[in-house]
Amino acid sequence: MTAYTATVTVRLKRGVLDPEAETTKRALERLGFELDELRSADRFEIDLDAESEDEAEARATEMAERLLANPTIHDFDVDVSA
Repeated sequence: MTAYTATVTVRLKRGVLDPEAETTKRALERLGFELDELRSADRFEIDLDAESEDEAEARATEMAERLLANPTIHDFDVDVSA
């Protein structure tokens, strides 16, 4: 078994209201920053042992699908490193 770290990034799908990002975007614009769009995201770092990187990614993906993300309103990405 090898130790891996899976990073799962969960964000709201485009078109879903994101009040946190809207508030932050307005504050950045008041500070003089120009931006087209801002979206907030949650990042989960999961340390796990697995036989391979593919297995670690599959397990992290299952975690995201079953608990970390709501497929109706969220998109997610999984990145795995040893």
